[in-house]
Amino acid sequence: MVLVQAVVETEFDAAFGRLAEQQVEALLIRSDILFNDRPQQLAALAARHALPAIHSLRDFAVAGGLMSYGTSLTNALREVGVYAGRILKGEKPADLPVQQSTKVELVINLKTAKALSITFPLPLLGRADEVIE
Repeated sequence: MVLVQAVVETEFDAAFGRLAEQQVEALLIRSDILFNDRPQQLAALAARHALPAIHSLRDFAVAGGLMSYGTSLTNALREVGVYAGRILKGEKPADLPVQQSTKVELVINLKTAKALSITFPLPLLGRADEVIE
């Protein structure tokens, strides 16, 4: 396992360069405000270095990353709206139970997989919430 840090956007190129130098076979991009806001840039760097990469947000796979697996933001924001509605109707925030999003989604980008010569098993493709062709 290789751990590479990038704490500002200007460090992305160097971080991907270090991964390439070490001949890393795949990349897991952790969820972080810095990374979450730049799915196109990260997907482009992964493509340039022919590096299969996964991120927790759907936007990464849509932008050209290999795949994403994580919380459904649509579902989580819907729950936020329900909570806001309850508060606006007079419920006290302190009386509301803590909730955690339980819906996760798997998105697979087959165009990227083909470019990387990766084949996904049919059962996995069948379980994906979205397959980008």
